[in-house]
Amino acid sequence: MYIGNLIFLILVLVSWVGLFKCFQKAGIAGWKAFVPFYNFFEAFKLTEKPKWWTALMIVPGVNIIMYGVLGFNLARYFGKRKASDLFLASLMPFLYIPYIGFDSKLKLVGVNDIKGREHPFIKNWVDPLIFAVVAASVIRTFFLEAFTIPTSSLEKSLLVGDFLFVSKFSYGAKVPQTPLAFPFAHHTMPFSTETKSYLEWIKLPYWRLPGLGTPKNGDIVVFNYPDGDTVAIGAQDRSYHNMVRQYGSVKMSDPEFIPDYSNKPIGKIVARPIDKREFYVKRCVAIAGDKLQIKDGQVFINDKANVLPKHAQHFYYVVTKGQSFGIVNEERTAFIPNNAAFDKYDINVDEGTINRFINDTLVEYKLNMPADVVEKIKMRPDVVSVTRMLDSAGRYDWSIFPHSPRYPWNNDNFGPLTIPKAGTSVTIDTTNLCLYSRVIGVYDNNKLEVKDGKIFINDVQTNTYTFKQDYYFMMGDNRHNSAESRSWGFVPFDHVVGKPLFIWFSMKDADKNPISGKGVISSLTKNSKEGKFRWERFFTYVTDDGISRSYFIHFIVIVVLWWGISKYRRIRAKRKPTA
Repeated sequence: MYIGNLIFLILVLVSWVGLFKCFQKAGIAGWKAFVPFYNFFEAFKLTEKPKWWTALMIVPGVNIIMYGVLGFNLARYFGKRKASDLFLASLMPFLYIPYIGFDSKLKLVGVNDIKGREHPFIKNWVDPLIFAVVAASVIRTFFLEAFTIPTSSLEKSLLVGDFLFVSKFSYGAKVPQTPLAFPFAHHTMPFSTETKSYLEWIKLPYWRLPGLGTPKNGDIVVFNYPDGDTVAIGAQDRSYHNMVRQYGSVKMSDPEFIPDYSNKPIGKIVARPIDKREFYVKRCVAIAGDKLQIKDGQVFINDKANVLPKHAQHFYYVVTKGQSFGIVNEERTAFIPNNAAFDKYDINVDEGTINRFINDTLVEYKLNMPADVVEKIKMRPDVVSVTRMLDSAGRYDWSIFPHSPRYPWNNDNFGPLTIPKAGTSVTIDTTNLCLYSRVIGVYDNNKLEVKDGKIFINDVQTNTYTFKQDYYFMMGDNRHNSAESRSWGFVPFDHVVGKPLFIWFSMKDADKNPISGKGVISSLTKNSKEGKFRWERFFTYVTDDGISRSYFIHFIVIVVLWWGISKYRRIRAKRKPTA
């Protein structure tokens, strides 16, 4: 057992001893203080609070807040009403409740003497705020969580700047494994890049509620980034494990400088538990048990060609007469994009560059585009040719899973690879161990060692392994600009968070759309193509192919009608004569 869990258990038992004494003072049978959850039912009943609050004591994370609520109300009922006492009772209820119980001077006085004249700050601010935090925490943990698309890996299906809700119940909500956390913060405190928003004093085992199903082929899935178990704070947008492969080592002490990272120090290196790893959103291409292979960019599942997502993107070499999509500076050290051209075709400016100068007239660009944009580009009179970029078969890419020359795979030619399935076994040796080493040693939490060419799992020599859980292969629709399973391998089911459900707001990133993506106020009167706001994405449901129709107008109509009816009822109430 973790030492923090043991300390927490001791504190809970100490608080129950305190409840025992409080119950005796209140004329309640003391034994009720030692019956789990029934003791909270009696405590909330004693303090005249809703008895259904007892259910909130079951919710990890929320129950910590509710313990503070219980301490606050017990302090008031036993006459401890100074601000300092209420603060301590809320902050340290595990110790303050025994203090109330064992202090012979404290008697149960109730709150009849202060009913109707509670302090305005408590009545108008503290109580509503606590209720809002508790309610939002329950919704966020078990039902829906707000999420923002941070990268272009799913362009043009989900876009950078889409604000959406993720359904936790689609695949079953995970119980928080690190329940001591700052409300509504993921892994870092607001306005900070280094301060953790959680404490690992208490750690709970992995467990999830029943869901509506499991990820299926083609689903868009939100999950905790598997490669994010270790993070360099100064380079959080890069895989720490890939940096180690690239540079040989990345030291925790005396932070090193990364040559191709603008000489930025990598900073402190930290480990993160599963539920506090970065959220990623990708498309589930292969599920547990599937055989996956990519040939010249075409994905095959169980030897059958996979249908390419409607909005999938690839890099293309575009040869033009003249520098149509941008120029390089005089020193030829930087690319200066033609923002108008990029904006016209909705190509992100950070996903295009000059590849080479063929001669004094012809220029070859590398542009990232979906198929429909490719057809539009081909129609331009200044375009000579458009050729899709492909990595040739057999060309080894060190950044591609499993990062071994024994498997010379790349983005466009990958596999074949069978996705691990719970309960199935695989033969392992020192040749193919690189495919399953993180599965065995990290995700399935075994002790894995190789000694004298022999494999030992939990100190037992073996040449087979049986998987403990299902795994998935996730890819971005932005096929040449996406950090996904081709980069770091399988996604375990215990990392799966939920499914994107509903986009409520969407706006362009000014760095990617430097013309139409600027000007918040001026964009209010512009359409989606000319302005910052993507109006057609407001209040839309996320589908496997992209989004549904927009219900933004329906929402506006409902709000206006609600406001009008409310105003009419207020006017009518004022005109109604009093008896």
